[in-house]
Amino acid sequence: MSETLAPRLEAYLAGLLGAGDLRVSNLSRIPGGASRETYRFRARYARDGKAVERAMILRRDPSASLIETERETEFRAYRAFHALGLPVPEPIALESDGRHLERPFFVMEEVENCQVGSILTPDPYGANREKIGDQLFTILGRIAGADVAAIGLADFDGAKDVSQCWHHEMERWEKVIAEDSLEPQPIVQGALRWLKRNPPPPAQKLAVVHGDYRTGNFLYDADGNIRAILDWEMAHLGDPLEDLGWLIDPLWSHGDPTHPAGTIARAEAIALWEKTSGLKAEPGALLWWEIFASVKGAAIWLSAAREYAEGRNTDPVNAFSGWYCLAFHNKVLADRMKALAA
Repeated sequence: MSETLAPRLEAYLAGLLGAGDLRVSNLSRIPGGASRETYRFRARYARDGKAVERAMILRRDPSASLIETERETEFRAYRAFHALGLPVPEPIALESDGRHLERPFFVMEEVENCQVGSILTPDPYGANREKIGDQLFTILGRIAGADVAAIGLADFDGAKDVSQCWHHEMERWEKVIAEDSLEPQPIVQGALRWLKRNPPPPAQKLAVVHGDYRTGNFLYDADGNIRAILDWEMAHLGDPLEDLGWLIDPLWSHGDPTHPAGTIARAEAIALWEKTSGLKAEPGALLWWEIFASVKGAAIWLSAAREYAEGRNTDPVNAFSGWYCLAFHNKVLADRMKALAA
């Protein structure tokens, strides 16, 4: 694949950057990626008589995807929050058709010399867990607090009214569950009924919701500095508590749900988010979004299972998601429903 992709990528970037001598090297696919094919590569060319070498990332639409996402949404989110000074990669180019590389894609800078945490690692951050936790919840607070009009994202997809945030997302993910379940899901359906009977209060504001802000979607360096927040393809306008509920979901806790994302204590994490965002995480409203997070997770894992079972996307991450992650969220939801019924 890389043998045929590299020449076309060279031709495209040479035209984009006005560099006829541009060469692409070290093109390789990064494993995983449920919604897009991701490749890293290096681009070498001359600019103003000087040699330039840049590490870049190509994000290309696959033939089949775990979830339907919008590449323009992701690109615009990178552009907006990069300009705001948040740690996100610099976006370089977006193409919405298949003329150049067979399928739509975008290119951004690669943030090098970093690593990503895995949900299967008990303590991925070691001595840096508090430092990373402070940054993780502070950055999320800055996203929640951003003025959507000021950063040019007021026309983003999603809810258009603070009273409809919960309903908009419920409709979206309930449809996914109905369409992608391979077998009955009684626990998920029970949780859906509870969510509908106990709607949260209106959102405090319409905010950009990252949609997948969690372990595995940020890069950090050896000194514990978060260098990049990744994977904005599910970004939308909505209740900022949605992102907070997703980040503190037990699936991302590395085995210790009292320390969300395997970092700092829950109360400290929420307090940091409140301080930075200028918003309040009212316990009842946050509980609703926490339960919703596990339902949303189940919907994503059900889609993964169907994609894999039908042979449309045989990436092993889909098989793992449809097995382990779905079972995990079913257990979380069953425990929550039992506690609420007590």
